[in-house]
Amino acid sequence: MVEISIAGNATPELHNALVRLVPQLSTSNPPPSLEQLDTLCRSEASHLFVARDGTEILGVLTLAVFAIPTGIRAWIEDVIVDEAARGKGVGRKLNETAIEHAFSLGAITVDLTSRPTREAANRLYQQIGFEKRETNVYRFRR
Repeated sequence: MVEISIAGNATPELHNALVRLVPQLSTSNPPPSLEQLDTLCRSEASHLFVARDGTEILGVLTLAVFAIPTGIRAWIEDVIVDEAARGKGVGRKLNETAIEHAFSLGAITVDLTSRPTREAANRLYQQIGFEKRETNVYRFRR
């Protein structure tokens, strides 16, 4: 049975899991260092959700919650489910738990982006109830 929790601090086990999982999402960004992971886990604005099946970490999701003049918003980022656990409901459970948490913190919306090539993830988001928005997403790099 998959259980979802929010990481309160970095542990070697969690760090090792991210070293294994992050490359499954992105080859252009390295996994966080243990120090960076601890900063993330202790942040008031970010919540790292961890999916476990017993002692094995199957996936993670980051939820950012922040206040803006028009209300409290939430954004889901870096949803990663281990390749061996995909299609078994782990991603759904991570997302649904994060969404409920966002609303419990007063968020009025929860947003995310997903590359079109991530077909299974996009199907999941639509099944959960996310609606595709007609918008432009911009990125500025330094």
